[in-house]
Amino acid sequence: MKFPDKFLLGAASASYQVEGAWDEDGKGVSNWDVFSKIDGKTYQGTNGDVAVDHYHRYKEDIALMAEMGLESYRFSIAWTRLYPDGDGVLNQKGLDFYNAIIDECLKNNIIPFVTLYHWDLPQELESNGGWTNARTLRAFEKYADTCFKAFGDRVKQ
Repeated sequence: MKFPDKFLLGAASASYQVEGAWDEDGKGVSNWDVFSKIDGKTYQGTNGDVAVDHYHRYKEDIALMAEMGLESYRFSIAWTRLYPDGDGVLNQKGLDFYNAIIDECLKNNIIPFVTLYHWDLPQELESNGGWTNARTLRAFEKYADTCFKAFGDRVKQ
């Protein structure tokens, strides 16, 4: 048996599960940052504060993907890394981080795929009604538009 010609072998991650650096470089607090610290909600009280430290080790991680022969990397963008409170001022350091991941993928001949929302809502929005509040919808539109403009030249899929 053979995979179809357009099949891409790749890796995938969720920002909360791999990045760590939960409070570095201007990142805001997400609903997962709060939920995972509620006693009894996670296995042995684990959380994503450090995770596998992809925030600091992404170059090494992507090099390992390339070494394994992976052709694609699907990762999510932490909304709170770009807009710490969900809809305020853009955090340039967060934007720089995801630009660096995309560039590192391309440098290693890995096609980047982006997930804009992987269940990590900015806590500020969550505390004010989450997806039932029109503010969250407007904030997501702003966040998504920022991603399209910043990454759309290199993320095609």
